[in-house]
Amino acid sequence: MSGRGLDGRVALVTGGSRGIGRGISEALAAAGAQVAVNYRSDESSAAATVESITAAGGVARSFAADVSIDEDVARLVQDVGESLGSIELLVNNAGIFDYGTHETTTAQLWRRTLDVNLTSAFLVSWAVKDEMISRGWGRIVNISSIAALRARPNSIAYAASKAGMTGLTKSLAEAVAGDGVRVNAVAPGLIATDILDGVDQSVLDSLVDATPLHRIGDPEDISGVVLFLLSDDSNFMTGQTLVASGGRVMLP
Repeated sequence: MSGRGLDGRVALVTGGSRGIGRGISEALAAAGAQVAVNYRSDESSAAATVESITAAGGVARSFAADVSIDEDVARLVQDVGESLGSIELLVNNAGIFDYGTHETTTAQLWRRTLDVNLTSAFLVSWAVKDEMISRGWGRIVNISSIAALRARPNSIAYAASKAGMTGLTKSLAEAVAGDGVRVNAVAPGLIATDILDGVDQSVLDSLVDATPLHRIGDPEDISGVVLFLLSDDSNFMTGQTLVASGGRVMLP
């Protein structure tokens, strides 16, 4: 990926210390970007991600912030700017997931899910987009989900937040397209992260059976798509949501 427009670029990955976020952070660094690894509270995971990147010869720093809070976002962007430089690449990856029926989906759960999964993407994008516009260059990738594309009766708040992410991507992309800023999204399917901890093996087996590629995805399966959307290889793409689900979209 080196030489495709990422060398030396400053990238911010929200929720970048674990799971898909860590995979994206490591892939960006390997492609030559300077990576700001954002985390909310798991300092040890963030430190491990930065250590992994630096050991491989990359550049990374960790930054604590709750990206669902306006003041934290402002501080985060300022700190990244002072440490690495102006943010040119943004990956809105921070997210939470709760499994529950409509009876257990409370207003509190709804608000927290929307705040972390969707409002955070709005806050961070708005904190960096004006400088991208003034520079005439910027790339934003939002991490959505196949939950945005199909019914999720046992994760209603999550599905709504990810559908909102897809709408945000399309609308912001068209708004800033003339300013040299591209905005796209990736909708992952089931990925092997700690979100699967405690999930019954029979459930996982049924999901694998329902996936045409017959496996659970790895973070690397998503980071490659993200790098494509951030790189010059996708220069004629904006407002798109690429599905990376092993073929499982409309299947149960």
